Amino acid sequence: MENTPGSPHPHEPHGEGLASRLNWLRAGVLGANDGIVSTAGLVVGVAAATTSASAIFTAGIAGLTAGAISMAVGEYVSVSAQRDSERALLAKERTELSEEPEFELAELADIYQSKGLTPETARKVAEELTAHDAFLAHAEAELGLDPHELTNPWAAAVSSAVSFTLGALLPLLAIILPPTTARIPVTFAAVLIALAITGSVSARLGGSNRARAVLRVVIGGALAMAITYGIGQLAGVAGI
Repeated sequence: MENTPGSPHPHEPHGEGLASRLNWLRAGVLGANDGIVSTAGLVVGVAAATTSASAIFTAGIAGLTAGAISMAVGEYVSVSAQRDSERALLAKERTELSEEPEFELAELADIYQSKGLTPETARKVAEELTAHDAFLAHAEAELGLDPHELTNPWAAAVSSAVSFTLGALLPLLAIILPPTTARIPVTFAAVLIALAITGSVSARLGGSNRARAVLRVVIGGALAMAITYGIGQLAGVAGI
């Protein structure tokens, strides 16, 4: 099917909110990655010190819960601060539009002129956008914000907690379900495979080199588990 002039290419989605959705997805992948690495390091360290399934499970659940809550609170505080700043900027812009409409119109025209439009065209665009929705036009052009799509801190908090929890469940199940002698090898293998997947997905979403991204997260996860395993071994030998 032929595209009409000016229509987007069928393989290039340009819908509103696409970048925001990709950012949320990328944040979810990174949250899951954090859950995998931190919980894997914890349970491998405990498993190196003791064979008690209840001790390993208790430590894993405690780490999962604490990590998920920490992620949720941190994300809520961070996004709330960002949202407050965005609201303050939008309120200032609304006041300026009310008090100095001509100056704001000239400022909007200057923005489009700086993007390559002629002064006449830039002025025309600014006038038409101002007539349609002056506040939205200035918010998008000057601040890079959509007043109707500010980030929700509660949604960010829940998303972070859920993604961390899902990631943390994998090493927890991998260390608990196998026989005692296979716990650590199975956990190492499961975690490294999961990290390779999250690294690949993250690279695809970010448009970066996939092999490099996978190598980074796999080496990081392996080092984290190796270090906590060594500490657990020392603690177990010392009888701490």
